[in-house]
Amino acid sequence: METETGQIRARLQNVIDRAKEVCERLQDQTTAAARATDRTIRDHPYQSIGIAFGLGVLIGVLAMRGRRD
Repeated sequence: METETGQIRARLQNVIDRAKEVCERLQDQTTAAARATDRTIRDHPYQSIGIAFGLGVLIGVLAMRGRRD
């Protein structure tokens, strides 16, 4: 029984360690994506405003259309 518990704990610790690694990798990727987005917006501010406006209008139109149905 003691060996079985030890094996389960070892497997659980292994899974936790892998989950931490995945979480750290995702955080790094998210940070890199945020930096790239920030850089792009700073390089092209007017285009970014235009895209945001266009998406806002599109979402508004779709939301109003959904209310009518």
